Amino acid sequence: MEDTTTAATEGTAARAGGGTGRVFVDKRSPQAYRALVKTSGAVGVEAAEAGLDRTLIELVNLRVSQINGCAYCLKVHTEAALRGGETTLRLGVLAAWRDTEVFTARERAALALAEATTAPADTRAREEAHAAAAGVLTEAEVSAVVWVAITINAFNRVSVMSGHPVRNP
Repeated sequence: MEDTTTAATEGTAARAGGGTGRVFVDKRSPQAYRALVKTSGAVGVEAAEAGLDRTLIELVNLRVSQINGCAYCLKVHTEAALRGGETTLRLGVLAAWRDTEVFTARERAALALAEATTAPADTRAREEAHAAAAGVLTEAEVSAVVWVAITINAFNRVSVMSGHPVRNP
């Protein structure tokens, strides 16, 4: 789903710049980070085998990253979504997807599952998401969406806790 190696190479090998005291945990613990990247690859295979298209995967990555406030992942996945043909309209209203008519029933179910995966303590939202998904997604698709959300949540935490920078090109 994501590779923060580029962000982590700025500054010192393991410490974020600006005197923040943050550590690029992906650089400081490369074996753990490589395991996360490997997990991401396996999740990508599962998602493809389940029939999820790249656009849907990027919508999930973006929605979870919005909730988690991960600027670096938002940058990476916005670029990926645009390369994949996503529209600026849909990207612009993604945070308010429930209040629009621009997402399909499958996308809406996936977004609800992604949100429920990101905040699993909300039992009501979790149950509603599963109920909505049952009508439009297969079990393989549900599993893949949940795994995509779990994985991007992990990458969000790596980037947020590391303070990976987002700069103008």
